[in-house]
Amino acid sequence: MDNISRIRNFCIIAHIDHGKSTLADRLLEKTHTIKITEGQMLDDMDLERERGITIKSHAIQMEYTAQDHNSYILNLIDTPGHVDFSYEVSRSIAACEGALLVVDATQGVQAQTISNLYMAVDHNLDIIPVINKIDMPNAMPDEVEDEIVDLIGCDHKDILRASAKTGEGVDAILEAIVQRISHPVGERHSATQALIFDSLYNPFRGIIILCKVDNGFIKKGEKVELFNTGMQYVAEEVGVLKMDLVPRDVLSTGEVGYIITGIKDPTEVKVGDTVTSTARPCEKAIEGFQEVKPMVFAGVYPIDPNDYENLRTSLEKLQLNDASLTFAPESSIALGFGFRCGFLGLLHMEIVQERLDREFNMDVITTVPNVSYKVFDKQGNMTEVHNPAGLPDPTLIEHVEEPFIRASIITSTKFIGPIMKLCLDKRGELINQEYVSGDRVELHFLMPLGEIVIDFYDKLKSISKGYASFDYHLDSYRPSKLVKLDILLNGEPVDALSTLTHESNSVTFGRKICERLKDLIPRQQFDIAIQAAIGGKIIARETVKQVRKDVTAKCYGGDVSRKRKLLEKQKRGKKRMKQIGNVKVPQKAFLAVLKLDD
Repeated sequence: MDNISRIRNFCIIAHIDHGKSTLADRLLEKTHTIKITEGQMLDDMDLERERGITIKSHAIQMEYTAQDHNSYILNLIDTPGHVDFSYEVSRSIAACEGALLVVDATQGVQAQTISNLYMAVDHNLDIIPVINKIDMPNAMPDEVEDEIVDLIGCDHKDILRASAKTGEGVDAILEAIVQRISHPVGERHSATQALIFDSLYNPFRGIIILCKVDNGFIKKGEKVELFNTGMQYVAEEVGVLKMDLVPRDVLSTGEVGYIITGIKDPTEVKVGDTVTSTARPCEKAIEGFQEVKPMVFAGVYPIDPNDYENLRTSLEKLQLNDASLTFAPESSIALGFGFRCGFLGLLHMEIVQERLDREFNMDVITTVPNVSYKVFDKQGNMTEVHNPAGLPDPTLIEHVEEPFIRASIITSTKFIGPIMKLCLDKRGELINQEYVSGDRVELHFLMPLGEIVIDFYDKLKSISKGYASFDYHLDSYRPSKLVKLDILLNGEPVDALSTLTHESNSVTFGRKICERLKDLIPRQQFDIAIQAAIGGKIIARETVKQVRKDVTAKCYGGDVSRKRKLLEKQKRGKKRMKQIGNVKVPQKAFLAVLKLDD
């Protein structure tokens, strides 16, 4: 489109389950972009529909004739709302000039709403606040309106009220997008600069680059270059994003669209890179794009060792659709060859595992998740450790620093006590608490990230009956007394079950793991000793008793020495078996460590 003043690029930011995807459906319906056949048209992944969450950001173009009788192009980039997918949100925000801030009229402002809002404000986006679900019987639009005014300092008249379910107020939202969101700024005749905000993988056409053109234009058939890698390709096809890809001859300044170059290697396209034209090259890349920071690390191993290369290919293809996934090869004595993967959180880890199974038919074992630690040796050198096996000898370590997060929890006042106890038990430190409205309070804690990656979110939801919302960001690294907890089976360490834990709860944690493994490891023909050890010191032990055949069953009466002779023979056989026997650890055992309190 040549008239840049008629383009509006915007995203929808909200907490999980505040009606974001339903509102996107209504906007598509009102602009006659598509006919809605079922709910959440942009959530096209099976997993998204099953769980009722948005995992991938989606871009789609709408055409809207406003009340001033002019026709406008609206580019919507739908974003996820869960705390684990905030990276997807940051990428969407970087490609927009405005945002709809959607708040549920029944729940009010939640933690993730605030987090995503701050991200949008940092990028100088025009914010349009919308109160959704006003048709619900328990809606409190007046109270929620006061909360929004306190949060962003706007006037009451600036806040729109709508119901994405019934369509009420959606026309006003479309008008507000046109009137209140700025059009993109850029020079059509200057050097070409386009920001890659996402990429998709198509097995036939290769990598599809999704980008927003900041300056210049990209024509079909011309040579383009990726700024950071310096690789050159031919733009075989360019176009805009509707429900399908719609080819065009040219992508102009301010437009959001796609480029197909036939790239087959997933590692060549980096989200956040700048696409430029070789005929009109730019001098510098587009700034202000945030790098991905994995928070949780876990080993991912194929159940069949021969699937190692297939797993690598699957992870590379998955990384194209999920730029926040990072991985590097590693090996384990217990599990063979696999990959150390970096995730944004536990839900992200679960989704990746599920997608590997569904989309690539890969059966994998995931080890206990860890965070990254900074280990300082006696010479003052620092190494970053993502895996307990990578921890140096304790005698060489000066101190270990672990990542601390600044957590924000919004909840009802009646749950303050149990939530505070949960956070303090996890070595949390209360910074302050603020009352958001009548009976809702926001708690700020400083907590070790390692304590929240395993089961914190589930416990928080059950304690608060689902009414607490949680958000966090990395604060700093702090010295901590951490120890490496090893699990030994018959004296042999199982490296995949090793964890780094705080000295204060190491004994309790070790005991729980031993008790859980005792229930999960199948009985053998010999006793299996399960031990938890810190260095050379055993801190807990359980025994899986042997399966014993009654070898004296054939003795009917007679001298007792006959029975003793048979039992001695069995004892010698079991001793020999124990020397050559190996213990098979079922996959459930690796997952059991995550759910010790169930």
